[in-house]
Amino acid sequence: MGLLAYLKTQFVVHLLIGFVFVVSGLVINFTQLCTLALWPISKQLYRRINCRLAYSLWSQLVMLLEWWSCTECTLFSDQATVDYFGKEHAVIILNHNFEIDFLCGWTMCERFGVLGSSKVLAKRELLCVPLIGWTWYFLEIVFCKRKWEEDQDIVKEGLKRLADYPEYMWFLLYCEGTRFTETKHRISMEVAASKGLPPLKYHLLPRTKGFTTAVQCLRGTVAAIYDVTLNFRGNKNPSLLGILYGKKYEADMCVRRFPLEDIPADENDAAQWLHKLYQEKDALQEMYKQKGVFPGEPIKPARRPWTLLNFLCWATILLSPLISFVLGVFASGSPLLILTFLGFVGAASFGVRRLIGVTEIEKGSSYGNRELKKKE
Repeated sequence: MGLLAYLKTQFVVHLLIGFVFVVSGLVINFTQLCTLALWPISKQLYRRINCRLAYSLWSQLVMLLEWWSCTECTLFSDQATVDYFGKEHAVIILNHNFEIDFLCGWTMCERFGVLGSSKVLAKRELLCVPLIGWTWYFLEIVFCKRKWEEDQDIVKEGLKRLADYPEYMWFLLYCEGTRFTETKHRISMEVAASKGLPPLKYHLLPRTKGFTTAVQCLRGTVAAIYDVTLNFRGNKNPSLLGILYGKKYEADMCVRRFPLEDIPADENDAAQWLHKLYQEKDALQEMYKQKGVFPGEPIKPARRPWTLLNFLCWATILLSPLISFVLGVFASGSPLLILTFLGFVGAASFGVRRLIGVTEIEKGSSYGNRELKKKE
């Protein structure tokens, strides 16, 4: 095992990476709070500044995937489709099977220059998560309770507010509503059968309300729908902890572009279009399982140095005073001071672990299990 590979497995190194992410995130959140004063003066300037602040935070996670674990991301598409990336507003439909599916999506956002301006329809619980939810709040992310009667006005208003967004954005939709688990899949297929819909093997039944509303509200703003079907070579099921330990994965993404004018304007027809899309995604996953490859030309967009440089900049700024402080604590010889410091380290470790826990499938929401609870 080389020195770098050894360092990637060390808890102290993980703690330092977490320290840089958390402290830089708090600094960024405070700066975002200060930028609110710009909103009444220049809304577009506020947005541009916050795109760059968000990039400075999110790119640290992308750095872990690209440079720390050296995970490879390959697109299966065609060059004509890829030529559109980063040059138009788009809605991204991504399957929700893996703990790091969002990170693979962010990696593609970064490589095509839209990471800071990327959007998502997020569950409202994330608004209370430090760093993640707070950064999204300043980015005008649309939060929902996943109860359509309560959400529809909030979602429509939030989407329409993005009509004049000054930078190209990719709006991510997890149409399945929650991560895939066997229990949720069984319940979902019971619902599909009751509605006369074909069963899906690798996906949950898509929730159509968010999609049809997004299409309706973003017409005239968004140019296309990008359907992204993600899987990992070797039947791997990667995790954020695995990335932190430097494990290398190989992600494959089949990307198809659908011009928005090809999506039916009628809500019911658009919902049927989405169901048909997920049947096609299921067929793509079956092909991948059988052949280990998606259809299309394999394209590997080059990773850019900015994520690494951004992290190194933050690490230089934050770790130098931290190391000086730690040396001072132990040089003091004070048992109380040393124990207090160790207690702080323990609390920090717990906090970082909780942040990582947000991505874990087994700690996902109960959304999708409600039908089961009703039956019980």
